[in-house]
Amino acid sequence: MRLLMLGGTEFVGRAITEDALDRGWEVTVFHRGHHAPPPGATAVHGDRCAPGGLDALAEGEWDLVVDTWGGAPTAVRDSARLLSGRAARYAYISSRSVHAYPAPAGLAEDGPLVEGCPDAGSTAYAEDKRGAEIAAADAFGDRALLVRAGLIIGPYENVGRLPWWLERTARGGPVPVPGPRGLPLQYIDVRDLARWTLDAAGAGLGGAYNVVSPVGHATLGGLLEACSAVTGGRAELRWIDPARVEEAGVAPWTELPIWLPEGELHDHMYGADVTRAVAAGLTCRPVEETVADTWAWLRGLGGAAPQRPDRPAPGLSAEQEAALLAL
Repeated sequence: MRLLMLGGTEFVGRAITEDALDRGWEVTVFHRGHHAPPPGATAVHGDRCAPGGLDALAEGEWDLVVDTWGGAPTAVRDSARLLSGRAARYAYISSRSVHAYPAPAGLAEDGPLVEGCPDAGSTAYAEDKRGAEIAAADAFGDRALLVRAGLIIGPYENVGRLPWWLERTARGGPVPVPGPRGLPLQYIDVRDLARWTLDAAGAGLGGAYNVVSPVGHATLGGLLEACSAVTGGRAELRWIDPARVEEAGVAPWTELPIWLPEGELHDHMYGADVTRAVAAGLTCRPVEETVADTWAWLRGLGGAAPQRPDRPAPGLSAEQEAALLAL
C-alpha cells in the first residue's frame, strides 16, 4: 500500500504514519517541515494555506490519502480535488463535534449535523470539520472515509488533557477530582484510531463512522486511578461532588480536563452509538494500557509535554486546586 499522509509528524498523524510503516507500507508525509516524521517515511514539504503550497503533490499516485486537517475547509477541498484522480481513497479524520448540539446519548452517524461549507475559511471547529467532510466527499464520493473521533488520548498527545492528569498525580499529595467516580467516559486511544482507520480504508469502507470506545469501556475513576498507580501511587484522589465543583466556578473539560458533568453536555460528548465502527472491526485497548504507555512516553521526553500553540494549556491553577480541596 502507498499512503500519502497529510501531516504525520504529531499526535494523530504520527500514530497513523507509524502504524502504516509497521505494516510495511510505502509512506509519504506531506508537512511544513516543523517536525521530523517517523523514520522510514519519505518527507515532502508544503504549506496548505500558502499560494502554491500543494506544488510538491503535483505528481504521484497513492492507494490512500489520510488527512487530519482541523482548520479552514478550503485546505481539504483543494487537496482532495488535486488528488482525486491519483489516489484510490481518502480518509478524513473528522470529529463527532459535527453533530448539532445537543446530541442525545445513543446518537448514530445519521443524526443532525451542523452546517458546513467546503469553500469557507476557518470559522468554528465543528463547522470547519463538517465543511472538510463535505469537501472530501465531493471529491471522492463513496471513496471518502469520514472518521468521526471523539476524545483522543494516548502517546504523542499535544493537547495536554491526559498528560496534565499524569503530571499532577506524579507530584503526589491530595488531588481534587470531580465525581462521580463511576462516570462513564468515551474516548479513543490514538493507536486504536490509527489501526481502525487504516484497516477500514484498506477494506474499501466509505462514509461516516463514529470511532470512539463503546459506552462503558472506561470510567473517570478507572482513568484517574490508573494515572495515580502508574505515576507511583503518591497521589490521594479527593472526590468532590460535581455540583460543588461547578459552584466554585471551575470549568469542566478545560480546567478539569476530560471531565464533563452528567447531563446534556456529557451525553453529547460521551454518548455516541459506535455499533457501525465495532461491526467494522473497532477494538479498544484497556484504559490502564493507554495511561501506562502515555506515562512512559512522557518520561522519555525528558521535559514538558508538547502543547499545541493554538490550544490553551488545560488544568487547574494552584489557587483553584486549593479552593477545591477546601471544599
